[in-house]
Amino acid sequence: QRLAAILGSFEVAGWLHRLCAVILITVFAVHLSRIGRRLVVDKDYGLLWGPRSMVPQPRDAVEAVGHVKWFLGLGPRPRFDRFTYWEKFDYWAVFWGMGIIGASGLLLWFPVFFARFVPGWIFNVALLVHGEEALLAVGFIFTMHFFNGHLRPEKFPMDKVIFTGRITLEEMQDERPDEYDRMVREGRLASIEVSAPEPWVLRMGTFIGSVAVVTGLLLVGLILYAVLT
Repeated sequence: QRLAAILGSFEVAGWLHRLCAVILITVFAVHLSRIGRRLVVDKDYGLLWGPRSMVPQPRDAVEAVGHVKWFLGLGPRPRFDRFTYWEKFDYWAVFWGMGIIGASGLLLWFPVFFARFVPGWIFNVALLVHGEEALLAVGFIFTMHFFNGHLRPEKFPMDKVIFTGRITLEEMQDERPDEYDRMVREGRLASIEVSAPEPWVLRMGTFIGSVAVVTGLLLVGLILYAVLT
């Protein structure tokens, strides 16, 4: 009730919720269209397998086990390539989550239309699934994902790559050595060199990232408060 009052009312909160849903569905549709174009038009089948693919591969399982061993001091740190196993996990969690939360949300948004095609009990399931998936997504994003993206010692207090689109050469050598070695071997390293980000971009990233991290941790605290009380 307090949060709804801050936003204006439950009705305003509902409209904001639907507006964000439209934005999210649009972004997802654009992402799918880009993937489709790269596969069908550009015939870029590297999206399906290999170092540039987000598809889970046997190497990811080996690296995950090796990473745990490294955490426990039982082996060397794995040499990661373009995408790590946890980045792929994050990607596919959101990918399938979009289908679940999007489909259930549309059912609840347009119940009269969908009632022509599905039985009434489906809407009860959609209500449960929509809320639980949203809670799971928020809880995961602001704990596991935030830790991987921002709160790891080598990234703390945040990774600004989402705002700058750039990492340093040293970061690439340390975090993705196999990708670095491959690009050097193929003579393609110079093709991805760019200038350092402008100071205002770094300041903007710091501000937006700080707000996001604080908001996320606050939401996690509210989730725990709601569960425990």
